[in-house]
Amino acid sequence: MSEFRPSPFTQIGRVRFTELDPDPTGSIQASGTVTVLSIQGVAMLLVEYWKLVVLERYAKFDGRASRAEYWWFVLANLIAYLVLIILTRISGIFFVLNALYGLALIVPSLAVFVRRLHDTNRSGWWFFIGLVPLVGGIVLLVFVLTAGDKTANDFGPPPMELGAAT
Repeated sequence: MSEFRPSPFTQIGRVRFTELDPDPTGSIQASGTVTVLSIQGVAMLLVEYWKLVVLERYAKFDGRASRAEYWWFVLANLIAYLVLIILTRISGIFFVLNALYGLALIVPSLAVFVRRLHDTNRSGWWFFIGLVPLVGGIVLLVFVLTAGDKTANDFGPPPMELGAAT
């Protein structure tokens, strides 16, 4: 029996397994959940998290942001900046668009960063440790990479993931 290998362009979603146990026929079954995303699924996640942070929570500094919300937002902006930089190299007129995009994202970027700190039960004032040369940036990187509290903390209940029931 050949192993199923999905195309990178197919979206499979969540696949549930049964236990890792040989059945009477001798085949082995696995247990757990695996999420397989397609190229289209990744693009949709990028757009959904970007819309969530920029449009729905533009200047929301209270509450918490999950790692997924923060890092998908960072990735979406990195891609947008790379595209704008390439366009600026082609034609200088795109410099204005690049500058406007950067200015428009100051507030939501700061807001999602503060909410990410809240998820790790730290005040948004920790942002200013980034002003300490070299060490501050490393400390902040560790903070945003750290898993958030799984239960309610001083800043509210755990953040809901995209697509979770409200």
